[in-house]
Amino acid sequence: MIAAGSRLPSVTAIIPALDEERSIGAVLRAIPRDLVAEVIVVDGGSGDATASVAAALGARVIQEHRRGYGRACALGAVAAQGDALVFLDADGAVDPREIPLLLAPIARGDADLVLGSRLAGAMAAGAMPWHQRLGNRLSALLLHVLYGLAVTDLGPFRAVRRRLLADMALGDLSYGWPTEMIVRAARAGWRITEVPVSCYPRTGGRSKISGTVRGTVLATIHILGTIARHART
Repeated sequence: MIAAGSRLPSVTAIIPALDEERSIGAVLRAIPRDLVAEVIVVDGGSGDATASVAAALGARVIQEHRRGYGRACALGAVAAQGDALVFLDADGAVDPREIPLLLAPIARGDADLVLGSRLAGAMAAGAMPWHQRLGNRLSALLLHVLYGLAVTDLGPFRAVRRRLLADMALGDLSYGWPTEMIVRAARAGWRITEVPVSCYPRTGGRSKISGTVRGTVLATIHILGTIARHART
């Protein structure tokens, strides 16, 4: 948690969402609003009531009808006002009440990018299929080999200093955006750390990317390619 005497910057939570009507409400209600001054939901053209549920619960809703996970995250980051940005998904797989864990290293002045590690934290039964765990471990291993970065998970639940992210041109507007952030931050000499976070089965069915073995394999290939490509350039 955030220790007494730490200097907590203003915080914006950014939530990309696509057809997450069943889960977005619980996610928004769990965000600690005493720490998070602004909540932005970037709706990727949902066909359900995701946007209206989010707006009713006080979130600022931005529409982005072009598909792409990274595009939604990037749009939210440009619109954000907080000094620190917290990214989390709308599917209920992580606990927003653990946002203080991500913010603590930034508040202490010890980190620029804090990753929430699901593999190092408490994982509920059925929260992450074996193929997704394997893909994350392979990606983390390659990060260690090529960048000397000791992390265990490349999950999207993270906190970052907005000023630094604003100066970073991220080109991958798909699900590789979070990985590109890590590798470019490593090359730029950012202080990167991770903290254990909980992981739960997502609400509302399987993931659009990691819900199948094929989807996970394709995503892992893309992520491994991102890690290797930035090590060469």
